[in-house]
Amino acid sequence: MTIIPKSTISTSVGLLFIAAIGFFFATYHAKAASAADAPDAKQLKPLQSVARVDLKRYVGKWHQIALFPNRFQAQCISDTTATYRQLDDGQIEVKNRCKLTDGKFEEVIGSAKLAPMNAADMTNAKLKVRFAPVWLSWLPMVWGDYWVIDLDADYQYVAVSEPSRKFLWILSRTPVMEPAKFAALLERLRMMDFDTAKLVAAAPTEAK
Repeated sequence: MTIIPKSTISTSVGLLFIAAIGFFFATYHAKAASAADAPDAKQLKPLQSVARVDLKRYVGKWHQIALFPNRFQAQCISDTTATYRQLDDGQIEVKNRCKLTDGKFEEVIGSAKLAPMNAADMTNAKLKVRFAPVWLSWLPMVWGDYWVIDLDADYQYVAVSEPSRKFLWILSRTPVMEPAKFAALLERLRMMDFDTAKLVAAAPTEAK
C-alpha cells in the first residue's frame, strides 16, 4: 500500500500511494495539516471512497504517476514506489521508496490497518496508515487517512486521497500510465471536486 498518510512524525523519506496501496500515499499524510491549506469543505460534497477493495489484489508494488505536491516528498526526484504486503495479523506492511538527488535510495516502512468504520463493513476502502514507531501506535494522531477513491477494475491504477482533499496520489502498476486512462481518471477526479490543475507528474522510474 505508493500506498498515500498525515502523521507529523515521519522519517527523511517522508508518504501515500499511497497510495495506495501510493504511492508514498500513506507515508506523507500529515495528521496536523492546516485547515487553511485544504479545500473549503463547506463548498464541496463529502468525499466518497470506492465501494470495495480486495486487499489480496491490491497488495504488491505501485508506481507513483502524479500527486499534489507536499513537503514530505520534496526530496524525491524519481523512482517513487509503494509496496504493500498483507501480514498474518491482518495489517498491511507499507514500504515506500524513492530516489534522492544524490542518486541514493531511501526507504521507509510503516503499517496500515482498516479504519474503524471499515472494520465492520469490510469494504476495505478506507485505511489508517502510520510511520511512527510501534510504541506510539496507540496514539490516534500518528495514524493518517488513506482512502481509495478510484480503482481500476483490473487493479492496474488507483487514486488515493483523504477527506479534506489536501493530498492526492495517482498510482499505477506500471511506471507509465496509458494517456487515455489517465485523462479519464482526471475527469472523474474533477467530478469529485479535485483541482486536477494542482497535480504534478512524478518523474518516471528509470530503466534498470
